[in-house]
Formats: sequence, C-alpha cells, structure tokens
Amino acid sequence: MRLSTRNQLDGTVTQVTRGEAMAVVRIRLAGGDEITSSITRDAADDLGLADGTPVKVLIKSTEVSLGVE
Repeated sequence: MRLSTRNQLDGTVTQVTRGEAMAVVRIRLAGGDEITSSITRDAADDLGLADGTPVKVLIKSTEVSLGVE
C-alpha cells in the first residue's frame, strides 16, 4: 500500500491497554524511543494488535503541542 503520509516510523507494539471504547497502544520505535497512540478498541482488534506486533506509525498532524512548567 502506498500512502501520502510522509511521517512513517517503524516500530513494535510493547503494550495494548484496552478500555471500553478506546485502546492505548505503546510502540517502541526502531531507534529505541517509545510513542503512544490512542485508537478505538475496534481498530486495535481489527489490526490484531498485541505485544510484539510490528507496525508502521503514521503521523499526519497540523499541530503537536506539549507543555511543562
């Protein structure tokens, strides 16, 4: 599959926490950093996400905000 999304990172699922409607998925990137994604539980189930699943993280956003005091 070819995608227009330019920010594509290879990683491996390290943890899937399923809630009632959403799932929080932790991914270890190829360089060792970790990223977290919140997706619907149905999407996590449809993709068969579990510890050790190789994934491609696709990031398409107009804004990424963080803040600390």
